[in-house]
Amino acid sequence: MVTTDDRATRVRESAQKFRAPFTLEPSLALYCPQDNVDSLAHPRIRAWFDFVGRDYNPVLPDAPRRVLLLLPCTRTKPYILSTEHRRINAALIAAGFVPMAPADPTLLALREEGESEALFSLAPLLHPDGIVVHRAVISEPLGLVPYEHMLAYPGGVSPAVLYDDPGLFEERGNAVSPWRADHTAVRVSATRWKWGPAEKRAYVVMHNEMARVVAEALARFGGVYTRRISWVAPGLTHRSFVVAKGERAAHGIVAQRQVGAERLPLVGANDLLPADLRLTALPTRDQCQDGLSRLAVRLGKTPAEAAGHFGRGGGDATPLALPELLADLLTALRAH
Repeated sequence: MVTTDDRATRVRESAQKFRAPFTLEPSLALYCPQDNVDSLAHPRIRAWFDFVGRDYNPVLPDAPRRVLLLLPCTRTKPYILSTEHRRINAALIAAGFVPMAPADPTLLALREEGESEALFSLAPLLHPDGIVVHRAVISEPLGLVPYEHMLAYPGGVSPAVLYDDPGLFEERGNAVSPWRADHTAVRVSATRWKWGPAEKRAYVVMHNEMARVVAEALARFGGVYTRRISWVAPGLTHRSFVVAKGERAAHGIVAQRQVGAERLPLVGANDLLPADLRLTALPTRDQCQDGLSRLAVRLGKTPAEAAGHFGRGGGDATPLALPELLADLLTALRAH
């Protein structure tokens, strides 16, 4: 059970998500939308926005196809050590994608028996067919994290290995900070809270700022890619950061939040990008439905019986890490 009544206890719980030698910076422990909005003024976050928005440029080889692959952030830090990223990266490597640089020694020290060194490289991936995959992470509160700067960047230690941010996930019922003066959530059980107007309003502010940060970066260097794919779970916040107003219905994502008498629009990065630089949000709902059906066949169950396994991505993940959906990702990466 997640602690919601005492910040010090919750910070200690957050620290357990980090793999040594990586550690949480308590000022970057964000537990509600208001914490997220406050983080926009944090020196580490401001410096990161300057980096990805003004200074960063991906260094990629001259290849016929260069694909940006945006992956979701994870509770495990660094992201690459999460079950989800491990499975996605393992599928890419098994399909013939090869890292263009060795693995970081710090990460290699954390690999498990039998795991390939290639699984721990943060470098772009090159396929013999002339496809380069540049991995990055879509994150709150950082917006966009290039894989190669997951651990460090010119400004020092990357904030991507310093923060914990479960504060935008309303459906979990624990994205609250009752110790804040502007807290308006209402407790509905011993372990769950319902957001109030302050949480809902701050969510919209942070959501739209994350979309802006992603769009600002891609508007500047997104043209180096022949395709831009966002591989994030349907219906969740990361998908909402990406899709445009006209795409939301197809993805089952709301276009606004009701806060009192106001309807506040949710803006996605694709709303802010020209058509030729927009992200393709995958997997689609049809792909997910088909993936569930194929998973059910593999497990010898009905789709209804396999739904729990599907939702957990086979365990400690999301459906993005299942082989049934990863087959769709590989098809998209190979597409011209």
